[in-house]
Amino acid sequence: MAFPINDLTGYFSGEWQLAREIVDVDGAAMGEASGRATFTSEDGVLVYRESGELQLGAHRGPFVRTLHYRPAGAARAAVHFDHGGFFHDLDLATGEWTADHPCAADWYRGAYRVLDDRRWEQEWVVTGPAKDHVITSRFTRADG
Repeated sequence: MAFPINDLTGYFSGEWQLAREIVDVDGAAMGEASGRATFTSEDGVLVYRESGELQLGAHRGPFVRTLHYRPAGAARAAVHFDHGGFFHDLDLATGEWTADHPCAADWYRGAYRVLDDRRWEQEWVVTGPAKDHVITSRFTRADG
């Protein structure tokens, strides 16, 4: 059962431990990542930053990513890439949300699920001519 959110900024704000796995369409492991994610409020925008270590095939190295969650109501936000481009909408009033994002000829189908006040997860199924895999990220509150 999903955990409804009525204050998206309040829920996400702070630091999270991040564990990510990447598998192909048949479920075979392609890679994994671990690190930290933080949400900080900056000028009315909830800025998401993640960093850690990624292992993808023979590659092992650091990764970073920044997204901007622009609140649009108690449980809603418009998510943008750090360069300003739109990524997807988000509404966690029920604790679950599905989002789509086209990327060149590939298609990203994302699913958010809030498990409780300290854990949430996100899954992106990526299909298309260039990519065909599933990225699952699990977040556990690291502070408080």
